Amino acid sequence: MKLNIAILPGDGIGPEIVEQAMKAVKAIAKKFNHELDYEYGLTGASAIDKVGDPYPAETHELCMNSDAVLFGAIGDPKFDNNPKAPVRPEQGLLAMRKKLGLYANIRPVETFESLLHKSPLRRELVEGADFVCIRELTGGIYFGEKGRKDNGNTAFDTNTYTREEIERILKLAYDFAGKRNKKLTVVDKANVLESSRLWREVAQEMAPNYTDIRTEYMFVDNAAMQIIQWPKNFDVMVTENMFGDILTDEASVITGSLGLLPSASVGIHTSVFEPIHGSYPQAAGKDIANPIATILSAAMMFEYAFELPEEGKLIRDAVAASMSEGFVTEDIAEGPSYKTSQVGDWIAHWIETN
Repeated sequence: MKLNIAILPGDGIGPEIVEQAMKAVKAIAKKFNHELDYEYGLTGASAIDKVGDPYPAETHELCMNSDAVLFGAIGDPKFDNNPKAPVRPEQGLLAMRKKLGLYANIRPVETFESLLHKSPLRRELVEGADFVCIRELTGGIYFGEKGRKDNGNTAFDTNTYTREEIERILKLAYDFAGKRNKKLTVVDKANVLESSRLWREVAQEMAPNYTDIRTEYMFVDNAAMQIIQWPKNFDVMVTENMFGDILTDEASVITGSLGLLPSASVGIHTSVFEPIHGSYPQAAGKDIANPIATILSAAMMFEYAFELPEEGKLIRDAVAASMSEGFVTEDIAEGPSYKTSQVGDWIAHWIETN
């Protein structure tokens, strides 16, 4: 099979961690006799520095012509500390989501036995936790009407959703729940927000079409509490853009490290696979960043973009082996730690020899 991939390393540690993921991708392609075709593109602060645009037209064309996008991270402190910057790296991420029609972000949350002791939650709470957060990506307050008035002293951001957007993300969530443990939690704030009332209204209309799936509704503040108190009670969770942004970051601490969690953004035109952590500029170029989340994102790419579950599972098995052997970076090491590049080499070699 021909694997046509756009590679967007981005900023900070992005190039280093994407390099390790590509080692795994190349090992898989060789082992399973796939034809690998990939090309690199600019995005984020590095794109601003070179061409003045965080998501250049050339990068968009590359993504549109690819079957999948493997993405590193975006962000640079020089923009974080300048609130008046006319163009920012994060604008590239929002533009990519909108132009590629990336309407759903999928974040699996699962624990690793060897790292349970690193979770801030008690072992009995998190052991066996395994759920998926599905976040709507192209609507809501991040894309609604925004601006200032009263000479800049009053600011507003509008949380807007259409029925079509809600139906689309709920259908995807029901499909996921049907393939898992047949439980879907719809998270909203329908007791206060009109947009949330539309979410709940649409969900209640759709639920009878999925009689084999148990649908429950939960206010976002309650969900934030229950993710910490009873994470094993969730199977598939679906919610709007801003709620999902916050809840998925909260859920990430369950595993004990942000460096372990992958994600997939499902699109109308193509899909993007990326770690959930940021660009970690303090570690850039030091060969110390944890590449596991990016390597697991590559596993999701094989599973979701190319529908090659065996290839994805082999990458997951290689990651699990590196964790159980303790061949990991300093952020999760109990004994000796290894460099980013060493972990990438170890995982690629495990794939080649197993």
